[in-house]
Amino acid sequence: MIEASNVTPPIIDVLIPAYNEEGSIGKVIAAIPSVVRQIVVVNNGSEDRTAEVATDFGALVVDEPVKGYGQACLTGMAFLTRQEVTPHILVFLDGDYSDFPEQLEEVIRPILEDGMDMVIGSRALGTREIGSMTLPQVFGNWLSTTLMRWIYGTHYTDLGPFRAIRWEALWDLGMEDRNYGWTIEMQIKAAKKGMKTTEVPVNYRRRIGVSKVSGTVRGVIGAGYKILWTIWRYS
Repeated sequence: MIEASNVTPPIIDVLIPAYNEEGSIGKVIAAIPSVVRQIVVVNNGSEDRTAEVATDFGALVVDEPVKGYGQACLTGMAFLTRQEVTPHILVFLDGDYSDFPEQLEEVIRPILEDGMDMVIGSRALGTREIGSMTLPQVFGNWLSTTLMRWIYGTHYTDLGPFRAIRWEALWDLGMEDRNYGWTIEMQIKAAKKGMKTTEVPVNYRRRIGVSKVSGTVRGVIGAGYKILWTIWRYS
């Protein structure tokens, strides 16, 4: 395996966890800028044609039958470690077309130009389509980022899934969460390790299909509990 740090220009890969996203995954892949080397879609137990559509649009598809957002991310990372050349930067995107993949270059720019370790795409700083985030999501983001500021001294405004991180920094975090706590675990651990992080505004629209988290009572309660538990766990 060749380390990306020995390769120029920087290699950027995209990782997309996906569960039943056949109606949106093609749009996401098609909108990703050409600066990206490869797009890895982790098919997280989908019961539709997510894998077939992703393959048709040129993505590499990795199957992970054990459901969970973090589980899918860990599987995708493990897949990338087996590539001949690992990426310099890994970008995380959702597969529901709620993010604007066209903004990827804005998200990675602070890493390339300012030496940042991690960049969070903040929906709070960007423009949100009406109805794109539920009231529990907005409140949950505010509460979580406020608690992190009080406990860890961070300045995050969002737990947004659209984010970029240096490959070496990502592995240095020792990520463990396998479901709802993935994003906040990454942000807390980056703060505790003193990594250089920042946010950039990203826009957000209504997703295609039904959210697996905010679209169900079980998902809202489960995500809220896990996020608060994660904040307490690492404090």
